[in-house]
Amino acid sequence: MDFIANALTLIRNAQAVSKEKVKIPFSSLVWNVVKVLEKKSFIEEASKKGRNLNRFIELKIKYDENGEPFIRGLKKVSKQGQRIYIGSKDIRPVRSGYGISIISTPKGVMTGQEAKKKNLGGEVLCQIW
Repeated sequence: MDFIANALTLIRNAQAVSKEKVKIPFSSLVWNVVKVLEKKSFIEEASKKGRNLNRFIELKIKYDENGEPFIRGLKKVSKQGQRIYIGSKDIRPVRSGYGISIISTPKGVMTGQEAKKKNLGGEVLCQIW
């Protein structure tokens, strides 16, 4: 099962119906991706809930003053059938700098911009704008 694709779909669907919070099944990779989104202010708040097998992540979705979701688009890049890896020199801005790419590097999950500064490559998980 692709946990990141599932998480992105749950966020997209929650924004489509203007939900304030969304629950996502917990995995450590999804948690790291969500923490990057929280650090870059694409979501308001993320917290772990539950215990053992019933763990999940609760996200508070961020909306602007007009009620429009702050995240305009989500795209899963690397899929289970085709992993996409990129070197640090090949990392490019997403949507002319208005978005971010999230990359899984040997030093952890981070944005493409951070990976480029640290001269790290890795698997491109998704793009958010």
